[in-house]
Amino acid sequence: MTNDDHPSQPNRRQFLLTGGSAVAATVMAATVGDEPHAAQTAAGAAVPAVEGAVPITLRINSTDHSIRIDPRTTLLDCLRETLALTGTKKGCDHGQCGACTVHVNGRRVLSCLNLALMHDGHEITTIEGLGTPEAMHPMQTAFYAHDAYQCGYCTSGQIMSAARIAEGAMRT
Repeated sequence: MTNDDHPSQPNRRQFLLTGGSAVAATVMAATVGDEPHAAQTAAGAAVPAVEGAVPITLRINSTDHSIRIDPRTTLLDCLRETLALTGTKKGCDHGQCGACTVHVNGRRVLSCLNLALMHDGHEITTIEGLGTPEAMHPMQTAFYAHDAYQCGYCTSGQIMSAARIAEGAMRT
């Protein structure tokens, strides 16, 4: 005899489906009330408004971005999560790998170690602003021509570091 013959005794599958539906309904009901307090990210996704958020203006790749952020937000997280500039990668999140390297006012900076708030009004260049697919920066061209990108995860940080070093070498 199976559980199908005794509808009052649910089987494991019925129990999981019913329980899962109840949990999903509870979560949906809890989040619907938060929508009026949501902000829009550059990617268009709604995010809850942060209490204590501060207004800043970041000039990234020659474009001003006036945003409100939690003062504890790193420059890396602001670039990736708030502004949807995902070319800068989060590697170690401890300043050791360099995958998060960007240029701030012409200097190499590890964006995981800097708060976005520290760079209000500064000129920031990410890998997206270094060159375009149609007009690549000479360092991007060199990486491509010599297959220097390996798996590619930290390539943007390597290119940003190398481009800054090369520019400094050309000045001396």
